[in-house]
Amino acid sequence: MSVAKVSEIIASSPVSFDDAIQKGLSRANKTLRNVKGAWISNMKVECEGDKITEYRVDMKVTFVLND
Repeated sequence: MSVAKVSEIIASSPVSFDDAIQKGLSRANKTLRNVKGAWISNMKVECEGDKITEYRVDMKVTFVLND
């Protein structure tokens, strides 16, 4: 039997939502072991006028705990 835990992460990128997700997962894998998936619960952009300056994602990262 496995036990999983969820950690909430907010990541951002000036490039795209995909890049923000990749950065968030990369950072999560530095401190969490056995990352198995992520659910993107929210997406948001910051802007100045008609220009997007930052893409942000709220992620719930699932990882399996060791026995």
